[in-house]
Amino acid sequence: MAAASATQATAAEAAAPCSTTKTESTSSSSFLRARCATTRYPDVCYDSLLPYASTFQTSHVKLAVAAADVAAAHLRAFSARVKDMLLHRGGGSEEAAASSGGGAARVDAVLHDCASTISAAANLAKRSSAELTRLDADTAASTETSTSGGSRQARWQLSNTKTWLSAAMTNEGTCSDGFEDAGAAATASPAGKEVAAGVASVTQHTSNALALVNGIPL
Repeated sequence: MAAASATQATAAEAAAPCSTTKTESTSSSSFLRARCATTRYPDVCYDSLLPYASTFQTSHVKLAVAAADVAAAHLRAFSARVKDMLLHRGGGSEEAAASSGGGAARVDAVLHDCASTISAAANLAKRSSAELTRLDADTAASTETSTSGGSRQARWQLSNTKTWLSAAMTNEGTCSDGFEDAGAAATASPAGKEVAAGVASVTQHTSNALALVNGIPL
């Protein structure tokens, strides 16, 4: 009887970590679902950030860090794709685009500008992630030491992040506007259609990151 009790106790102890992990996972998932509901693209938000749930659990700031990182990754990939499109079109510089003549020259010029603005947007998103990481560390340090001025610094860091993510979205819009300004033929071209779809995709991630930053309580 004693042996059976010992076996049951051992089994319960072995199961405890799994139970705790499952509870934490459920808590993170529920937290993510609730936070993503405040964004413009909740399904994209949830699906793209769920793989990183263990890194943020129920932290608003760490969730925003993950969102900014995801946005930066998508922006970098999109910028690389635009550069690849330009390379295979025979472009690669404004001078080459200007000398090629006709509608192709306009498309090449827009692709060149788009690659640059999206690359800058990726840097802004990554910069936002770094600032949020500092915010998280500074907030923890301020809480532990009860130092004054912590909330003022946090508001400044949060303001920086909002500014940079907003600027990233402006860059995304600039990429789309470039094709519209180049004319209907450029917009309807294969390159124009692919860029439009790409901008729509990365904008969802950047918009979600900004919304999650706006939801950080201080």
